[in-house]
Amino acid sequence: MSVVVRFAPSPTGFLHIGGARTALFNWLFARHHKGAFRLRIEDTDRQRSTQAAIDAIIDGLKWLGLDWDGDIVFQFARASRHSQVARQLLAEGKAYHCYATPDELQAMRDEQRTKGLPMRYDGRWRDRDPSEAPVGVKAVIRLKAPQSGETLVHDRIQGEVRVANEQLDDMVLLRGDGTPTYMLSVVVDDHDMEVTHVIRGDDHLTNTFRQIQLYNAMSWSVPEFAHVALIHGPDGSKLSKRHGAVGLEAYRDLGYLPEAMRNYLLRLGWAHGDDEIIDTPQAIEWFDLGGIGRSPSRFDLAKLDNLNGHYLRNTANDRLVELILPKIEATLGRSVDVAAKRRLAKGMDGLKLRAKTLVELTDSAMLYVRSRPLQLDPKAVAVLTTEARRLLSANLAVLRDVGDWRATVLEQADRQFAETQGLKLGQVAQPKRAALTGSTTSPPIYEVMEILGRDETLARLGDAGVE
Repeated sequence: MSVVVRFAPSPTGFLHIGGARTALFNWLFARHHKGAFRLRIEDTDRQRSTQAAIDAIIDGLKWLGLDWDGDIVFQFARASRHSQVARQLLAEGKAYHCYATPDELQAMRDEQRTKGLPMRYDGRWRDRDPSEAPVGVKAVIRLKAPQSGETLVHDRIQGEVRVANEQLDDMVLLRGDGTPTYMLSVVVDDHDMEVTHVIRGDDHLTNTFRQIQLYNAMSWSVPEFAHVALIHGPDGSKLSKRHGAVGLEAYRDLGYLPEAMRNYLLRLGWAHGDDEIIDTPQAIEWFDLGGIGRSPSRFDLAKLDNLNGHYLRNTANDRLVELILPKIEATLGRSVDVAAKRRLAKGMDGLKLRAKTLVELTDSAMLYVRSRPLQLDPKAVAVLTTEARRLLSANLAVLRDVGDWRATVLEQADRQFAETQGLKLGQVAQPKRAALTGSTTSPPIYEVMEILGRDETLARLGDAGVE
């Protein structure tokens, strides 16, 4: 049997962390088993579904690197097929028309609530003659569900989960206006798409019992189910925006690499021994449902930062330049010239060691591309006192005599200069950092000087009043 899985988001909002992890688990499972990963947009909620949300889901999956097989299936476009199945069940006596009015159903629920009973449809039209139907009431179609015995889910993560059928009522398949319900649409689509494994959040587990009853009513093969525990915040509470439950595009904009996000999402609920750094080819080789735990995982932004820092350090410099260049040019309001791009590439080894996100990398890289004269921040201005400028002016002669413009040579020259002045190296290096970068923090200043080159270094010193 060839494995077929699906990711089936509703386009009523952004693609959040939980949805992205569900997509990743399905994708890895399919790739591990050399099966198919399908994408279905469950857009039957016409009032809340938006094109913007559809676009965000597709863009998020593409950014994350999760390619799907075949065309995207849009659930609403298949409404006639869903209705056909409901009417087939009706014709076979496995479903029935229910003419209960909204007021009757509300009165039924109120009575059940008063008596402390579970709120469920009481089957009042299950065996009634349709000739008794009231005039003007649009009937819904309900599944004639089994009333005895139990429904069992052999869940690949949660184990055996069972519920007594008497606790499940006759669910609605078609509404009074003829539109199919979510429960019907999902089962029909999964069957028609030949889905073999349904991997989704455990908030869907209660739906599964009803969906299995529908599979059985249609005499269809039931897929295997695997319900993944949800993601909680660091404090153990339900994940919310204050924890990081924002759209996946927000993490892209915050400067996370897709490969780091894949690694992080993988480890939210799945484990392979003590391994933490797991690249995508290794994840495909190792991934299976047995590695998914039953307990909720906890979202930890600090861990994501550290993981992203690791991937930044191991990313090719040319790619990093390509990733941050649009952000740099947007900040500058102009294109970056060839010389500045060259400095960026040369400086990337030092810059990426200190950054955890592309945003941090962009900020620190600005020192190599800013136009002269640099705008000094307040701390840099405070460091460049009259005495500091006098010291740097005296140091200029030393710099001009350096023939081999490398960091080690420049540092040694300044050490010797500091000794002649009875100073520590930092007393020379810190004002030089302020003049050359406009800040009091930067990569090692002699590394910066080597990357800037002789001409740019001397020119920036001159701009800062060093003569």
